Formats: sequence, structure tokens, C-alpha cells
Amino acid sequence: MNGKALLVLSDGTVFEGTSFGYDGESIGEVVFNTSMTGYQEILTDPSYKGQIVVMTYSQIGNYGVIPDDHESLNGPKAEGFVVKEYIDFPSNWRSSSSLGRYLKENRIVAIEGIDTRALTRHLRNHGAQMGIISSSDVNPENLLNKVRAHPGISALDLVKQVTTKEIYTWEEDVWKWRPPTAGVHSSTINVQWYKDENSSFIPHPSPYKVVVYDFGVKFNILRNLKEAGFHITVVPAQTPAEVVLDMNPDGIVLSNGPGDPQTVKYGIENSKKLIGRKPVFGICLGHQILGLAMGGTTYKLKFGHHGGNHPVKDLITGKVEITS
Repeated sequence: MNGKALLVLSDGTVFEGTSFGYDGESIGEVVFNTSMTGYQEILTDPSYKGQIVVMTYSQIGNYGVIPDDHESLNGPKAEGFVVKEYIDFPSNWRSSSSLGRYLKENRIVAIEGIDTRALTRHLRNHGAQMGIISSSDVNPENLLNKVRAHPGISALDLVKQVTTKEIYTWEEDVWKWRPPTAGVHSSTINVQWYKDENSSFIPHPSPYKVVVYDFGVKFNILRNLKEAGFHITVVPAQTPAEVVLDMNPDGIVLSNGPGDPQTVKYGIENSKKLIGRKPVFGICLGHQILGLAMGGTTYKLKFGHHGGNHPVKDLITGKVEITS
């Protein structure tokens, strides 16, 4: 039976709940995510390395864990997981495991049964901060001392912990659901992903070549680049610009990733050498690195914008877009 667990923030705020993941303790920057689904993609997103993720949606775990939906290899990248209510009986024909079992197998500490609305408001009002989840030591004073002794996320180069070690070519594009008439629930049919044979997309006989710097890239970024018809080569974060230029790509993508862009000195310096030589596009951390390479500055927001439902208003047109 799962036992007592505590979440202690560096400002001394304590939340008590129940453990539903690995029995132990974990330290990270506590951030909240407003998505109502996609917890598996969030947990395996390398951008969350070094962070404890709080889900604002009330029930998490309903559809279990689906191997095909991972956003990276080798399990979750988040340091810990916080939810209001964990559902231990998933219902999904694609699920292979419950979320709790998956977290235990991958040694991720998780806590449920706390007031995530109160926690989210606290982080919104006081800013994201370091925290610790523990089910092995439930002494608040001990945990507070541990979290305050831990370096902040801005002091760490987390990219080196999540980047690929070798250059590789990405071949998988975006998958589609089988059509309803395909009988996906029939026991006689091997349920697999379905590629739409009637798609109007025609692969280019000589596709544009794109090199992706992996600062912690999500698989779905690579899938969408492949779907758009690009030939994709993924390189480690510290790959010298000269090596990339020798590949003679048509464009370069600086991927998403974790941590403070100012700690990724090698990414900034390589970007400076690439700008003006090849088209360069940045996403998330990569966008910030590109800005720093062009002489801009970055600063940490009071709390990060994490989720799939954030409204952004175009001040010229007045149109509001829902972004993630």
C-alpha cells in the first residue's frame, strides 16, 4: 500500500499527500502544467529534466502508459510528479501499464492527494522554486535543509544530460489513426499505426536536408519535420559548427531542451558561426540560444508557461491563438 509523502518547497511551504511512484526522494524546480491530457508526453519531454511537474488537471492516469507515445528514449526525464488524484485503473486499448507502475519501474518519485490548485496559485504568486518530494524521509525540517542545499536549475547544464551521444538519421514521420472502418477492436486484426494511403503528400525525390541540434529534442518535432518531407540528421548538442557545415544542410534546427540557455555556451558559440551561412530555426530553448547568439538577452520568467492551452493575443489583428 502506498504511504505518506511530502512535498516541501524551498520557501518552507509543506504539502502532505500519498506516494504513488518510486519510494524515495527527488529534488527539482517545481513547475505547473495546465494540459488536461498528455501526461506521458510531458514526463518524457527532455525539456522537463531537472524539474518536478505539477499537473493542474484533477485526475491523472486515466489512460495508463502507451509505449508509442514517448517523446524520448530511456523513460521519463522529469524529476518528480505531482497530481491531485491518481487513477490506478486505466482504461485504454493502447495502454500497456498503469502510470504508477511505470513511474516505479523508472524510479520517479510521485505524490498525489494534495491541493494542486493551492500549489499552483502559490507558484504563480511567488514564482517557480526548488522543491523536494519524499516518501522515505517525511521530516519537513530535514527535507527543507536538503532542498535549500541543492543548486538551482540555472546553475546546471542539463542539456549534456539529455542530448544524443551519436549522430543519427530520423526516419519516422507522423502516424495516423486507423479509419473507423478498419475494425481496430477486432481480435483478428493486429492493431498497428495506420498511414493514410490517400494522403495528397508526395515525397520530394530530392528532399531538403535539415540538421537538428539535439538540446533535448522531442520526438514529435522530428516526426513533423519528416512528415513535411525533410531529410533529417540529428547531432549532439556540442557538435562543432564546422562539422555541421561540412554536411551542407539546407537548414538547421536548434531544438527544445531543459534549463537556462545562458549555460549552453557551446550552443551559443556554434550558432554564431552558423548564422548567415545557413537558415537557422530555433524552438523553445533553441530559440533562446539563437537570440543570445544574435546579441539578445534572456531572463527567467516568474513562472514558466507550460501547457497546451495558453491564449496569446496578436495585438495587431486582435486575434487570440491557443498555444502550447
